[in-house]
Amino acid sequence: MIAGRLSDEREMLKATVREFAINEIAPVSAHHDRLATFPYKIVKKMGEMGLFGIPFAEEYGGMGGDYFELCLVIEELARVDQSVAITLEAACSLGAMPIYRFGSDEQKQRWLPELCSGKALAAFGLTEEGAGSDAQGTRTTARLDGEHWVINGSKAFITNSGTEMTRLVLLTAVTSTSDSKTKEISTFIVGCPTLGLSVGPPYDKVGWHASDTHPLSFHNVRIPQSNLLGEVGRGFANFLSILDEGRIAISALAVGAAQGCVDESINYAKEREAFGRPIGRNQAISFKIAEMEARTHVARCAYYDAADRMLNGHPFKKEASIAKLVSSNAAMENARDATQIHGGYGFLNESLVGRHFRDSKILEIGEGTSEMQKILIARSLGL
Repeated sequence: MIAGRLSDEREMLKATVREFAINEIAPVSAHHDRLATFPYKIVKKMGEMGLFGIPFAEEYGGMGGDYFELCLVIEELARVDQSVAITLEAACSLGAMPIYRFGSDEQKQRWLPELCSGKALAAFGLTEEGAGSDAQGTRTTARLDGEHWVINGSKAFITNSGTEMTRLVLLTAVTSTSDSKTKEISTFIVGCPTLGLSVGPPYDKVGWHASDTHPLSFHNVRIPQSNLLGEVGRGFANFLSILDEGRIAISALAVGAAQGCVDESINYAKEREAFGRPIGRNQAISFKIAEMEARTHVARCAYYDAADRMLNGHPFKKEASIAKLVSSNAAMENARDATQIHGGYGFLNESLVGRHFRDSKILEIGEGTSEMQKILIARSLGL
C-alpha cells in the first residue's frame, strides 16, 4: 500500500529530486519568474536525470517506473517552483501519456523515446475559448480528405505549446458530420512545426510565469490519416480518463506548493524576532503553521490514496477529484497564511511565498475547476 511508509527506492528518488530542486532550481526561480522566461537549462537537466521518462516502459525510452513515482517527483519540484513542476506534469501526464495509453505501437516507437528523454515536449490541446469545463463544446473540426485529416479551429491556454522543444500537439476535434446533439470527438497528433498551425503570443498570467502557455490556431492543417490517436469517436472518453489521472498529478503539485509554504514559514518563524523573541513562539503564528501542516498532510494522504487505487486497478475517479479539491484548497490557503506570516516580505514578488500565492490560484481552476470536482464527487454519490 502506498499509504504506508515509502520504499527505500522511492525515498531515494524524493531525496535526489529534493536536492536538485534546492541546489539547481531554487537559485534561478525568481529570475525566470520576474522575466517570464522558460527555464531551458533546468528542463535539460531534468531530462538528463530521466524525470520525463519515469512512468513509461523502458522499451519506449522510459525509466520503467510508475505514475506514483512521477507524482512524488512533481511534489518535490513544486515545493520550490510550480512553473517547473507543471512543465513536467503537462509533458508527461498530458503530453506523452495519451500516446502511451492509446497510441499504436508505431506511434509509440516514433514519439515516446524523444519525449521520455526530455529533448522534446508534447502539448495537450483540449481547452477552447468556448469549451473549458464543457469539453463537449469543442468546435475544432477534423475531416477526412483522401489520406489526410484536415483540421480547423483553435485551442486556448495550452501548456508547453510554444517552446523551442515543442515537437507535437495532441488535440481533440469533432469528426462527426451529422446534426446529432452528441458530438463525435476524436484525438489527433500534430507535429510541430506544421503548415497551418499558428502559435499565438504567450499569455500574461498572474502566476506560473516560467511555464510556457499559448493559444493555438489550426487553418487547414493537413496530417496523415495515421496520426489519428486511438479510435475515431473515442477522443473525448480517452481524454477524460487522462484527466482523471492528471488530477492526481496536479494534486501532488498542489501538495508540494502547500509543503513549500510550510517549509518557508517554519524557517521564517524561527529566525524572525519581534518583541525580543522568535515569532514562532507566539501561538498566533505557531497555531497557524500547525494548521498549514495539517492541511498538507491530509492533502498528501488524499493523493496517495487515489494513486494507490489507480495503480492497483481499482476505481479512482471520485478519489482523484477529492484529492484535486482538497489539495488545491490546501495550496491556496497555505499560500495565504504563509504570506501573512511573512508580512511585508511575503508581499514581495521575489519571495517564494509570494510566488506561491500567485501561482496557487490556478490549481483551483486548471484540469477541472473546484466546482467541477464537487459535481463529480456528488455524482459518484448518486446525487
